[in-house]
Amino acid sequence: MGIKTISSREVYRNPWTSVREDVIERSNGKRGIYGVIDKDPASIIIPLETTPEGEFVYLVEQFRYTVGGRFMEFPQGGWEEAEVVPEDLARGELKEETGISAEKLTHLADLQIAYGVMNQKHHLFLAEGLTLGETDPDPEESDLSLHRYSVAEFERMLLDGAIVDNCTAAAWGVYLVWKRHQDQR
Repeated sequence: MGIKTISSREVYRNPWTSVREDVIERSNGKRGIYGVIDKDPASIIIPLETTPEGEFVYLVEQFRYTVGGRFMEFPQGGWEEAEVVPEDLARGELKEETGISAEKLTHLADLQIAYGVMNQKHHLFLAEGLTLGETDPDPEESDLSLHRYSVAEFERMLLDGAIVDNCTAAAWGVYLVWKRHQDQR
């Protein structure tokens, strides 16, 4: 049952990504090639602000080279380190990209990003008790801008195609399920 790796070779590496080509054998005995992108763990954070006026989320907008455009998404990223403390990573990415510090981080789930081609764990956190501060972006993130939306506006953006990041959409879905379970307690 499953797929057996016959051989594996790295075909490319940079500080963020490695790509390998595996010769595999399927359970039916047929061999093939599998291309795999390996990346160190990342985090995605839902910065949720609750006020008397309602609930709001913070999104970052940035240029995504691979798809050639600027897009809105929850703060997310990694440190190019295989061994990280997930909460430290989440707090660091949140501060770096948005300048926001969170009084409380709640771990909601560990997901895999695009596991049909990539091996990268994504630690999902809810950030609450937010305090705005100065950002400290990486050189690759110099074009980031921070935006605040009501939850209703954000959800409309998910449905009308203004937000196309699957990680952001998945994170919000997990949050809604988590919240429903919290409300049932």
